This record gives sequence, structure tokens and C-alpha cells, in this order.
Amino acid sequence: MPSMRDQLGGLVYSTDQGDTCPTCREPLAECHCEALAEQERIAALDGIVRIRRETSGRKGKGVTTLTGIPLPENELTPLAKRLKKRCGTGGSVKNGVIEIQGDQRETLKQALTELGYTVKLAGG
Repeated sequence: MPSMRDQLGGLVYSTDQGDTCPTCREPLAECHCEALAEQERIAALDGIVRIRRETSGRKGKGVTTLTGIPLPENELTPLAKRLKKRCGTGGSVKNGVIEIQGDQRETLKQALTELGYTVKLAGG
């Protein structure tokens, strides 16, 4: 196990290349850590989109969440826009999860099935 000094020490800034990534020690312009993390997130998915209605922590207001969509983060936003338009409500994308306002499970299940996704209703 590396010592505490080795764990906390490391190049943070260089006059030759500017800021460096603390994870891979590459210059920020050449860092691929985010892309690798996104590929790992997509690889860990099982291909089933789960639709769940949630109210906890939302002052009783329900939202429908979509998890497990095998798309990169930047492609989730256009999909969310299409789904929100189909439901006629608002929503957002947070940490790879699409949130649609209200109980829209059946509408979203039909829309995602038409797009070719395997859909499963989860939760209550």
C-alpha cells in the first residue's frame, strides 16, 4: 500500500503543460478519464431500461425516473427532450438518470418500446 505522502503527493501544475489530471497525471487537454468513466458506466448496464415512480425527497410530488439507458450522457439530453415533449411535461437529466415530472410510466414505456429498448416497470 502506498504511503500517505505518495497518495497525496503528485504533480498538479507544470509550467510546460499547465494543469494536470490528478488521476492519470496527463495534461487536462489530453486527459481521457471522463470518457473512460462513461464507457465503464455503459458497459456495466444490462440493456434493460427501468421506469420507476419516485416521491421520496420531493415533498410528495411524484416524478418518473428512467435508469439504465445505454447511451452516453450527451445523447441522453435529446432523448429526454423527445420524451418530455411526448408526455407534455418537464423534466431533467441528472447523473445518467432521466427524470420526467408526474406519473408517466405507461406513456414512457410505450415510447421507449417504439424506439427499440427493452423496458421494465420497477418500483411502485
